Amino acid sequence: MHYISTRDSSHQASLSEAIARGIAPDGGLYVPGDFPHFNTRDFDGLNELPDIAERLLAPFAEGDPLASQLGDICREAFNFPVPLVTLDQAPAPASVLELFHGPTCAFKDFGARFLAASLGRIPRADKRKLTILVATSGDTGGAVAAAFHKKPWVDVVVLYPKGLVSERQAQQLACWGDNVRTFAVNGTFDECQRMVKEAFLDASLKESHQLSSANSINVGRLLPQMTYYAKSSLELWRQLGRRPNYIIPTGNLGNAMACVWARHVGLPIGEIVLATNANQTVTDFLRSGEWQPRASIATLASAMDVGNPSNMERLRSLHADFEELQGQLGASSVDDIEIRGTLRRDSHELNRIWCPHTATAAKVYRRMLSRGARGHWVIVSTAHPAKFNDIVESQTGQEVPVPQALATLLSLPRQEQELEASLSALRTQLQTT
Repeated sequence: MHYISTRDSSHQASLSEAIARGIAPDGGLYVPGDFPHFNTRDFDGLNELPDIAERLLAPFAEGDPLASQLGDICREAFNFPVPLVTLDQAPAPASVLELFHGPTCAFKDFGARFLAASLGRIPRADKRKLTILVATSGDTGGAVAAAFHKKPWVDVVVLYPKGLVSERQAQQLACWGDNVRTFAVNGTFDECQRMVKEAFLDASLKESHQLSSANSINVGRLLPQMTYYAKSSLELWRQLGRRPNYIIPTGNLGNAMACVWARHVGLPIGEIVLATNANQTVTDFLRSGEWQPRASIATLASAMDVGNPSNMERLRSLHADFEELQGQLGASSVDDIEIRGTLRRDSHELNRIWCPHTATAAKVYRRMLSRGARGHWVIVSTAHPAKFNDIVESQTGQEVPVPQALATLLSLPRQEQELEASLSALRTQLQTT
């Protein structure tokens, strides 16, 4: 298996090279040169996530030094539960895929831990420390910091938009120290992401640092995210004999892209519907065919505040024809008023407390039903509501218990610096340490 750039297929890399580089030399994103194909029988007898993950990802690592260690990587990365919970009180058949049981209580733990386990096993001729640059709209940075904290071979640099994440998210981003440096950027997530991309193309930083990325621009984040779609779709396929449909809260499109890839390789997945917040770049594109990135706006679902999602480049690479792409997935946007209403309604009618991001998917679920949608729907729950206690508790009138993992992080001292939203500011910080 080799990986190619979305911009120029002549830029090829092995899995290890693609993971270590993070981004292709031409600024494109790595995608598999060829996708394997599975059928449901290929997973017979496999029920646990590490076992399903090892089987699913084996072809993607074929011929790579990581192939022989894939089982160990999966067991190390996926050592927490990923329950699929029936939504008993829902108005039509539905389940909730709970992705918030990892160490930082968000779905980003799957990709971050897999990436750390992989990078720690990749042989490197360059003996300098690896520097992981990560732009985060809320949850990615905390997951990456947790996965790489105190590992002696790596430094982590986290950039997040100051004032545009929840207080508990900000604490999770800035409570680490040691080999993790956190910068509160005076700008938006899109500006943080731009700074990271520009850093990879900067000649002086290439000379002074061995850079890699832990955003969903890194293929080492997307591949492990495919695995929970494999597990949950196989579980429902075995129970129901039909393909479940998924509603996925969407920001930078990494989580959605993982589901698209999982279906593309043959997993029993039906419809895929993206739930966006008031940042409607994706929904507008799927309606009009005109790709118009724009500045992001702040919403209650802050981790989805992305106006120029990177993984659209991968999506358009896979489905270059727009009409074909329109047939592959739908999208629906949810504003803050609807998020508040969904938090209130579902806490009473469904006995479920959502995070604001999951609430966008729950709202789209009801919207789909009102339009006559059928089948079994899976609401993808991306973060624990305790990370957004201010908005959740004010709307539901219920106190949200804090998981022990989150409570531990909230008790640590906060360590961060402010940073202007420019490559030069980032370059100065990196080159003075």
